[in-house]
Amino acid sequence: MTAGKGADVEMSVVHVLVVDDSPCWQEFTRMHLEKDPNLYIVATASNGSWAVRTAEALQPDLILLDVSLPGMDGIEAARQIRVAAPRAAILFVSGECDPEIVQAALRAGGDGYIDKLEAGRELRAGIEAVLLGKRFLSRGLAGLDSQS
Repeated sequence: MTAGKGADVEMSVVHVLVVDDSPCWQEFTRMHLEKDPNLYIVATASNGSWAVRTAEALQPDLILLDVSLPGMDGIEAARQIRVAAPRAAILFVSGECDPEIVQAALRAGGDGYIDKLEAGRELRAGIEAVLLGKRFLSRGLAGLDSQS
């Protein structure tokens, strides 16, 4: 697995920042990612402002980002993360699946978007795709890619 957005260098560990205000979702993500020894959660954040600061400080390879966050939402956080940590791949994982929200997230710098209801099946594929520099959308959202 390569680390970083479209990286050409093979790395043993992908550093992941998980951004979600739900402790239950953070735990689900941790349990899902710890099955892969190449994925390591370096930090979690529960709001957009903290996500931007953490991304800037830690420069993770991958950020799993929710849209609905207190204070600064995930879309604005993605815009700021693109400046603060430009090499990070951003994969939105959210229950917000309105086409306008998905398109706004992708325009803000998201490399992919997964419906939380599909995360158990699609998270691994989404992570692999965005780390390779490819766009990834949940099956139910795939038609939105051409509209962004």
